[in-house]
Amino acid sequence: MSQENKNDRSYLAIIALSVVLLVMALTIYAISQNGSNTADTITMSGYAEEKIVPDTASLSIGVVVQADTAKDASDQNAALMSAVVAELKALGLEDREIQTSYVSVYPVYNYDREQTITGYSASNSVQVTTTKIGNLSQIIDSSTAAGANQIGSISFSVSDDRQEQLREDLMNEAIADASSKANALAGSLDLKVTGVQTASISENGNSRVYYAVAEEAMDAAAGSVSTPIEPGESTVSMSVQVTYYIG
Repeated sequence: MSQENKNDRSYLAIIALSVVLLVMALTIYAISQNGSNTADTITMSGYAEEKIVPDTASLSIGVVVQADTAKDASDQNAALMSAVVAELKALGLEDREIQTSYVSVYPVYNYDREQTITGYSASNSVQVTTTKIGNLSQIIDSSTAAGANQIGSISFSVSDDRQEQLREDLMNEAIADASSKANALAGSLDLKVTGVQTASISENGNSRVYYAVAEEAMDAAAGSVSTPIEPGESTVSMSVQVTYYIG
């Protein structure tokens, strides 16, 4: 084969390869252009809220006793705490609603001139969690009458079952709010909502409220007035943000 024929064939191969590369480049460009043509969208937020009265209460009830010896302090504390727990159960509280949260016995020191032990302090407290909110005043007053001298802050909350139902209701209301706004905006532009691209949820509010009632409880126990306890209400809300396709 002559040198000239070899050169011609090489030239044709180069041309063919160039054509293939050009076609591939055009195809890739077309695909990328089609992928970048996203559908038109609008983003809208929705909101829903509800005021709720808590249905669960939690409080700490304890006894603190000081005596000359650790055994005396511990024995006196145990006797008083047993009386308090018995009173709580007499009010209808179940074992699962009463949980020991703190027990300690420690020396009490006098730091005048030199450190000396002047006695011992014994502490014991239980955490009471109940849905019997109407009985809270009686629980506190009866506990202090039985010997409790430490009443911790009361917290009110919403039970898990109720929170789950509330969350579902608020989400549906917030989504309906966002959808209504999106349809109204699309309609004003002579367009229609055709689908949902993305959606996100944000929960707000606090279903747990705290009340400091220790001093009031001790004052009430000293007299004949019942300790006033009001759970009040709190606001729970939910926000959604939805991006809709329009066309």
